[in-house]
Amino acid sequence: MKIRKIGLVCLAVAMLFCVSCRKSKGEKIYDLKMSTQLNENNPMVEGFKEWAKVVEERTNGKLKITVYPSAQLGSDEDVIEQALQGANVAVLTDGGRMANYVKDIGIIGMPYIADNYDELRKITETPTFAGWVNQLAEQDGIRVLSFNWYDGPRHFLTNKPVTKPSELNGLRIRTPGAPVWAKSVESMGATPIAMGWNDSYNAIQSGTIDGAEAQHTATFGARLYEVVKYIDKTGHFQLANGIIVGEKWFKTLPAEYQKILSDECKAASYKNAAIIAQIADDYERQMVEKGMVVVEADRAAFKQAADKAYDTLGFRQLRDKIYQEIGK
Repeated sequence: MKIRKIGLVCLAVAMLFCVSCRKSKGEKIYDLKMSTQLNENNPMVEGFKEWAKVVEERTNGKLKITVYPSAQLGSDEDVIEQALQGANVAVLTDGGRMANYVKDIGIIGMPYIADNYDELRKITETPTFAGWVNQLAEQDGIRVLSFNWYDGPRHFLTNKPVTKPSELNGLRIRTPGAPVWAKSVESMGATPIAMGWNDSYNAIQSGTIDGAEAQHTATFGARLYEVVKYIDKTGHFQLANGIIVGEKWFKTLPAEYQKILSDECKAASYKNAAIIAQIADDYERQMVEKGMVVVEADRAAFKQAADKAYDTLGFRQLRDKIYQEIGK
């Protein structure tokens, strides 16, 4: 089964690479396929399309980005593997997945590493973060175009109100599979259950899990308000995402296009973050109208409980170093 999967990935890479660039009137046209698990209606997907539009305009149509939502190109792991092989694919990813290559970058997904988007952005602009980005490119073949795509703060979603960490005890909470996420949720009192986000609705409805933790854009988009009663506003993760491509493909671009691709990715991420903030507030209002109840949790208590995850995962000294760099 594993051999068959590898074969399929290689075939996909070959097919994508064949169309990664083509000629029009003697000039090369470069194509990039942007993959994401997010669905078509997610506001971040609109941000990707805006990025694509500006890049195409600035390169006079010579660099085209096509957005593929809802995992049309496969799982994130499969697309990352395609990128590493040189295919013309980009993918939205997170610090947890990138920590598989550069462990320390996983700190971007730690609980309460930042209190808001501005702090999160400052972390991605530090010399330390720049060092991780360079390491990914030089040693792992992964080019980070931008790590400032923001999807808002994540909160716990339960069917009983949760105001303090002890009230999470015994609750099975869906979380992504990366150790940073799992250990952080565990430190706050819950039992982390790794599963795909698209499986969360049915798992909560059937009682397989007791809840989840997510940002408003994901909660609303998945209609979890139909199976969950409470939004416990802990804001434990500030969700930062990155867009990556393979270094092999990136180096096939002219230097001018490389700069445009990266610069416009960053610019689009900043603009999209402001839009996300507005939309998230509207989604919360709509979810309350549909019957959900907002619980203002004791964030100080959750922050204190989550702090031990920094020792568990060996991130305390690194956090101190980063805080010194951003003046926190």
